[in-house]
Amino acid sequence: MQHILDAIMAGDTAADDFANLEIPDHYKAATVHKDEVDMFEGVASRDKDPRKSIHIEDVALPELGPGEAYVAVMASAINYNTVWTSIFEPVSTFGFLERYGRLSPLTKRHDLPYHVVGSDLAGVVLKTGDGVTKWKPGQEVVAHCLSVELESPDGHDDTMMDTEQRIWGFETNFGGLAHIALVKANQLLPKPDHLTWEEAASPGLVNATAYRQLVSKNGGNMKQGDNVLIWGASGGLGGFATQYALNGGANPICVVSNEEKAKIVRSMGAEHVINRSEENWKFWNEDNTRQNPKEWQRLGKKIRELTGGEDIDIVFEHPGRETFGASVYVTRKGGTITTCASTTGFMHEYDNRYLWMNLKRIVSSHFANYREAYEANRLIAQGKIHPTLSRTYKLEDVGQASLDVHHNLHQGKVGVLALAPEEGLGVRDTEMREKHLTEINRFRGI
Repeated sequence: MQHILDAIMAGDTAADDFANLEIPDHYKAATVHKDEVDMFEGVASRDKDPRKSIHIEDVALPELGPGEAYVAVMASAINYNTVWTSIFEPVSTFGFLERYGRLSPLTKRHDLPYHVVGSDLAGVVLKTGDGVTKWKPGQEVVAHCLSVELESPDGHDDTMMDTEQRIWGFETNFGGLAHIALVKANQLLPKPDHLTWEEAASPGLVNATAYRQLVSKNGGNMKQGDNVLIWGASGGLGGFATQYALNGGANPICVVSNEEKAKIVRSMGAEHVINRSEENWKFWNEDNTRQNPKEWQRLGKKIRELTGGEDIDIVFEHPGRETFGASVYVTRKGGTITTCASTTGFMHEYDNRYLWMNLKRIVSSHFANYREAYEANRLIAQGKIHPTLSRTYKLEDVGQASLDVHHNLHQGKVGVLALAPEEGLGVRDTEMREKHLTEINRFRGI
């Protein structure tokens, strides 16, 4: 891989020279193994350790199919789906790979006894398959994680509705936590020139997810002046939701878990911040079997103290079971609860009287369609939305990085260097970077 890295680092390697680079038949990747899916049986979720299940090893280069591309991965990032994969919850991802493998001889490549994980990347196109015309070897790119077949009409209006919609690196193989990734060419987007490799890799999944969930007509359809309750507002997902609320003229009410994270969202420009460790809400009783509506009321009172008596227009929900009942309660009459994940549990409970009698809506949201992913990346490239990268690990330390995300020890997004030998490389537009450096540093919590 050194000759590929040398060509990338040179910065002026011609497309024809990139196209003629020898691509090795094996590459280094972060994987989980099919024969270890039962290794955590009987262990509580929080005690499952990704360092034990994630392997850094050489894997065989998959065949390049029509409409696909090999990308040399300079940097990637950790998402919660990698945590789920590594602890084999809520189900083993090998079931996804098996079902995908039954579609065709080409998709059969994904059904392997190992799973290369990772749903983000920034890197350089090495080679494209038949039928690819937009992308050429040598182009610097990022990748969104929507993988679709588009053979059914269901996805032609909204690609997320395709019957074969999958998340690359989670429900498909050959993901971005590796030296080489295999992607569909229509996943590729231009790398923002003013960002480093690790900065450019970090927004992908969470940025586009936040855009659809909060801004898009398919999600919250946020407008100026909306009061938006954002759980985990300094995290990888919530940090982008906070930015979109501020950028779009809404009023974010940011919920964080400690004062350090409160300082981060205040530095981003948020004025209304709730520190959960100070409020000490007990939404559930001690044995986690019944919720306490009085605590929902206390949350609602705190929100109205911050907003001048107004309730919440949109709740940006992703914790799930722990907070969902409270989220439904505090939303104003006719308001919207958008939900995209359930990091504290998938079985939600809420009092339906507060939903149906007050004409509230629960809107499900999952990643983003092609157009939404493009728009979200465009805002990054324009310097209107910024990466929230807080720490970067080496590929060899993906297990530790995943454990930190699993235990919520991170702030913002956690990056991973793949081929890039160190942080700070890959900036092509120094003038634009200088223009936005203050914002880049601020949104990194520096």
